[in-house]
Amino acid sequence: MVIKMKACALCNGVSHYKENCPQCGRILMDYGRVYDYYDDYSAYMDIDSIQLADGIPRSSGDEECLHLFGCSNCLVEKPINIPFTTI
Repeated sequence: MVIKMKACALCNGVSHYKENCPQCGRILMDYGRVYDYYDDYSAYMDIDSIQLADGIPRSSGDEECLHLFGCSNCLVEKPINIPFTTI
């Protein structure tokens, strides 16, 4: 019996996301989940719990993981919603 679940492919190292910087055109780097930057312990909380306190209405019902991407050249930061995939 195989059990499948939905999870963030980036957090689990299953895939990569590539997007260019809107300012200089270089490839943005994934800095991880936005939720990990809330406080010292938020990185250890599961995504369902942290989404209840993120201030975004209905985010706990969404099957997305909000990641922070940034450019090492011009320091632009951009949050991007990554849809969950079945793994």
